Amino acid sequence: MSCLYVYKRQVIGHRGAAGWRPEHTASAYTFAVRAGADWIEPDLVPTKDHVLVVRHENEISGTTDVAGHPEFAGRRTTKTVDGRAVTGWFTEDFTLAELKTLRAVERLPLVRNRNTVFDGREQIMTFQEVIDLARSLSKEHGRRITVFPETKHPAYFRSAGLPLEPELIRLVRRNRLTARDCVVQSFDPSSLREVSAARLGLPLWQALGTSGGPYGHPVTYKEMMTPAGLREIASYAGWIGPDKSSLMPPLTLLDDAHAAGLKVGAYTFRAENQFLPAEYRKGTAPNDFGDAFAEYAFHFGRGVDAVVTDFPDLAAIARDSHRS
Repeated sequence: MSCLYVYKRQVIGHRGAAGWRPEHTASAYTFAVRAGADWIEPDLVPTKDHVLVVRHENEISGTTDVAGHPEFAGRRTTKTVDGRAVTGWFTEDFTLAELKTLRAVERLPLVRNRNTVFDGREQIMTFQEVIDLARSLSKEHGRRITVFPETKHPAYFRSAGLPLEPELIRLVRRNRLTARDCVVQSFDPSSLREVSAARLGLPLWQALGTSGGPYGHPVTYKEMMTPAGLREIASYAGWIGPDKSSLMPPLTLLDDAHAAGLKVGAYTFRAENQFLPAEYRKGTAPNDFGDAFAEYAFHFGRGVDAVVTDFPDLAAIARDSHRS
């Protein structure tokens, strides 16, 4: 394997640097880039006034202080999202101006208590603000930072009259984003095909779950990961993004995907014992750090093209060590 091939592997800051800062905040994205991330990942959901904002899901009680705002108490409700009942507060019930009055909080306070010191300090970002930040960080660091947006719950938002893809396409065109600036991902093939039909010239990334299949589609993820399924993905996308467990031997997904002409980016790498395979854990405390470097070394050694990580600093160190 050539050094050039290794050098091109991408470190993707998952929701920014979610291991070190509350996710999807300006400080999380900035930390990720300063730590060595090549791409930063904003998940996209819409507001009531159809602005794309950056949250992992449209229900925001776990990542904002919305529950502490009495003026919004009456908006707590239950909705069915992709076939699952969810109770809380939803981005599509707020205007952007209203969402901007909220502040981000740590999603996993019992796991990442250190991050709670940043609770209440930052606003919800729009996708446009993430694009602007990426450009600013590119200038600061002298290297191109790629934004890696994911369309969340596309079928649900389409049925609600707030489709994600037209606004995403509009922003890509408005900002003249190229293949070096933006890679679009989704678990939903229909969402990616709609972006592909717009002929934006952007790489597309088909994310793959570990069970079931894309909501509203008859195909399962298991079927999508067969050689025939991978060839179908290659007709509209250039990447697959499987859970890292799907790449473990004796599974042949990595080799099969490369044979189909697809690049492979594995998710999600975290440093805490509870998220590591048993052989990489240290001690018995679930929230203590294990041997994350060994896990990265294993996957880099097998030839993954990218890693999606909560700890981009650790991933960048592991990648740089593997080059030699």
